[in-house]
Amino acid sequence: MSPPLAVSCGDPSGIGPEIAAKAWEALRVELPFLWIGDPRHLPLGLPFQIVEEPALAPAISAEALPVLPLAFAEIAPPGAPDPANAQGIVEAIERGVALVSGGDASALVTAPINKKGLQDGADFAFPGHTEFLAHLAGVDHVVMMLACDALKVVPATIHVPLADVPDALTAESLTQTIRITHKDLIRRFGIAVPRIAVAGLNPHAGEGGRIGTEEVDWIAPLLEKLRSEDLDLVGPLSADTMFHEKARAGYDAAIAMYHDQALIPIKTIDFAGGVNVTLGLPFVRTSPDHGTAYDIAGTGMADPTSMIAALRLADRMSRRAARG
Repeated sequence: MSPPLAVSCGDPSGIGPEIAAKAWEALRVELPFLWIGDPRHLPLGLPFQIVEEPALAPAISAEALPVLPLAFAEIAPPGAPDPANAQGIVEAIERGVALVSGGDASALVTAPINKKGLQDGADFAFPGHTEFLAHLAGVDHVVMMLACDALKVVPATIHVPLADVPDALTAESLTQTIRITHKDLIRRFGIAVPRIAVAGLNPHAGEGGRIGTEEVDWIAPLLEKLRSEDLDLVGPLSADTMFHEKARAGYDAAIAMYHDQALIPIKTIDFAGGVNVTLGLPFVRTSPDHGTAYDIAGTGMADPTSMIAALRLADRMSRRAARG
């Protein structure tokens, strides 16, 4: 039997525990997983069972949520991050990485965190999950992909102010992003010859240099060089015509130049079902494509659709990687 998926708890004052509980209720027979966190933070009345060995999780899952316990400093009233629990949140992520790195879990699924809360309570030195996971895995460059059934899209720059994007976007970083995306489309998604569409930076992809020159100066030549190395690339394309249904049929993944250029189309196409995937890691990691939702935490209103999609995608990706 394959090792279970590992799910780190995220911020327990947000909706992480609730969507994990609802995901277990939906998937407990189909797809066992191991929840890492303080059981005091789970919804009242949820059946759970403490496990010391991840391998026990599949046998337990049909009747109770398997829990690998971590003692947090405080209980977690919903609605706002508690700095006292920040270190526990970080340790849950670290424990999840250790499990998947050691083969005791097949993939890691992370519930949402609050970066400022971690900075305030645990001196968290990373912009977010993605960069922290790269640090723990010892890799220099990783890629954030947002995925749903209709679209896979990668922002070449992530949490960068729009005014800083042209400087942050370099030939070296874009090349790394394209190569990692291409490699993991093959390795993690089973696409033998990935077709990748690359957006331009400027409106209308610069319109031949009349609305910005980055496309003419270096983006188009870079793509031509990579095409000569047998990568199937098209672009730079005008981003406003890349994401309608007919256009999406022509590629397997799109690379956008900045955060909103990537996230607006996927959240428009599938707001509830999008999944955040980290490419370039030595293990599979996915996450729901939403935040902590403090405003509805503890109300029972949280939608587990994205968490369920993240679990299913992590399972498919890890099984494909295991088959080689």
